[in-house]
Amino acid sequence: MELSEEELRMLEQMERALVEEDPKLASTLRGTSFQRAARRRMILGGAILLVGIGLLIVAVLLDLTAVLQTITGVLGFVVMLAGAILALTSARSPGRATPKVRASGRTGFGVVDGGRPHRPSRQRSGSPFMERMEERWRRRRERGL
Repeated sequence: MELSEEELRMLEQMERALVEEDPKLASTLRGTSFQRAARRRMILGGAILLVGIGLLIVAVLLDLTAVLQTITGVLGFVVMLAGAILALTSARSPGRATPKVRASGRTGFGVVDGGRPHRPSRQRSGSPFMERMEERWRRRRERGL
């Protein structure tokens, strides 16, 4: 449902008032604090990944006993895997979406995207499932009589 010009104007006024009254809440609603936390987790995951790769290299290059070399290699692989998982899960987190940019150039809340025209849903080709089933049933009954 599309918002009228009056509703859009009122919504923008409420948004500005919220930003003036409580900028911390407005920042949270925009998702910037979530983005920062996700970025930090991604960087931490990358650093852990590099430490794991370093442990693998150490296991291969140093002349250690076979048991110690195996333990170091497995530990390096586990650390590397943990870092990769941390980095990838933080990259896919829902908080990483950027705030919407309005036509006026201002960024708005991700929750409020008023006035955006609704896209019509795709029409299916053919009739709905139940109509097709009823038609098949009707044809079977006509053939059987």
